[in-house]
Amino acid sequence: MTSRFDAGLYRWVTDLAQHTPEPVNDTIRFFSDYGLGIFAALMLLAWWRARPADAARMAAALAVPFVVVTAFLVNDVIKSLFDEQRPCQTLHTVTVETCPGLGDWSFPSNHTAIAFACAAALLVANRRLGWVALPVAVLMGLSRVWIGVHYPHDVLAAVVVGTAVAWPLTLAARRAAPAVERMRGTRLLGPALTQAPHGPLGASR
Repeated sequence: MTSRFDAGLYRWVTDLAQHTPEPVNDTIRFFSDYGLGIFAALMLLAWWRARPADAARMAAALAVPFVVVTAFLVNDVIKSLFDEQRPCQTLHTVTVETCPGLGDWSFPSNHTAIAFACAAALLVANRRLGWVALPVAVLMGLSRVWIGVHYPHDVLAAVVVGTAVAWPLTLAARRAAPAVERMRGTRLLGPALTQAPHGPLGASR
């Protein structure tokens, strides 16, 4: 698949990046490559804050990592169906990031799908953390175009995929509250699911 309807916007962004100071580009590239670690930390924090909360919230918090993996797998299947080459390969632009090789497909963006799936799931599991994750997800999507590895439409499609998969799955996970309640009564899992934390990591309402 070759798509050029937003190639002009892509070229404008990558050209702007070439006229941006190198330290700024280095920071954006580092965030784009490794920023998904922020979402891992937020998922862990969602579990921690769900410990003193009701079982439905804990069920949603525990589901977030599995929901994100599911969104990634769905997005990756779609990516394999469209076989769209990276824009830096098709348009031969100079980019901040080294252009991925041929066959490393572009549409939709896996990084963006993961980021928005996590943000959507966290909005269900812990609204406060979800509102923290959402702008980080937006920045992740924008950064993928900035460093030159995705068209804008790759990012927009990934937003749809990540959100459409994560939101209903996380809502459905709340129905596992009875199972979580039973696990809270066990000696093995109970302390990890029920002990009330203290200090700034306390429960979010």
